[in-house]
Formats: sequence, structure tokens, C-alpha cells
Amino acid sequence: MPPKYEYPPTEFDPKPRTQPGSRNYIGILLGLAAVVAIVDRLTKRFIVHRLPEGSAHTIIPGVLRITHVLNTGAAFSMFSDSASSAAVRHGLVLFSVVAIGIVLAMLWRVRHTLSLTSVALALILGGAIGNVYDRIRYHYVIDFIEVHIVHYHWPDFNVADSCIVIGACLLFIEIFRPQPQN
Repeated sequence: MPPKYEYPPTEFDPKPRTQPGSRNYIGILLGLAAVVAIVDRLTKRFIVHRLPEGSAHTIIPGVLRITHVLNTGAAFSMFSDSASSAAVRHGLVLFSVVAIGIVLAMLWRVRHTLSLTSVALALILGGAIGNVYDRIRYHYVIDFIEVHIVHYHWPDFNVADSCIVIGACLLFIEIFRPQPQN
């Protein structure tokens, strides 16, 4: 087996790149994204088949309810009352597909490391795929988790949204985490 070495960093690629042929985690990362998308799909199907649209089931009074909401807009139902719902839907699908492509490219770049960054990107990818599937197939996203904290009401969301937010938080942590000195 040839010795492993790293290519020197450049101004466009500040992290050293591992020699081709070293451990490749892309299968694990894409598997994680697939698990997120599948769990999102299964939970949405469960809600659709068990809870009538517009209804809710209280889990923790004043804190957590399971609902059945159809979101035709973007995050937090932005643009859902737009006069041109088809244009909004097409724009959101296009944005999502571009975002999925960008995240896939980023995931490909970090495929040789299993890190906070690569796991975060896999979570974001799985969540984006889960929501874009709904937008393409149903023209809306199924949301079903409603949270209240004291007087604050968080807009309804789903597993895909949760994974996107968790992934973004992990990236945020990674950005501000002190880097080891060489």
C-alpha cells in the first residue's frame, strides 16, 4: 500500500487534502442523509394517515403538540399567502435543488473525513431532500411539530426541518470552535 501523504494547502483550499485512495466516508454520509429523508417521509406519512388535516394532539400541555399542517410557503410559512403560489413553489423547488447540489458538492469535498462538518452536511442534505420531495409531489410541505415555550410559539416544523437546523448549528459550532495549531 502506498504511503499516505497530504497535498499542501492553497489559498483556495486551506485544508490539506488527503491523498486519493485514503478512507472514503461518502457512503456513510449519504447513508445518514438517506436515513434522515426516510425518517422524515415515514413520520409525515404517519401524520397524514393518523391525524386529520388541521387538527392537533397535545403531548405536553402548553409546550408540545402534534399537528397536521400543510405549508405552501418557505421556512416559517413565508410566502404562503402569495398571489402566485405556483411561482413561489417553483422558486422554492429550484432553490432547494440548487442547495442540494451545493451541499452534495461540499459533502464530496469532505468525504475523506468523518467530522462535525461532514455529519452536519449530511443532515442538511437529508432534510433538504425530504422537504423538496414534498414540494415536488404534493406542492406543499407537511409540518407536524408545534412547540410553545412560555409565550413564544415556534411555527410548525417537521423532521427534515429539525435536521437542517441541527446541521446548521453543528456547522456554526465548527466555525467558531478553536482550531488546533500545527
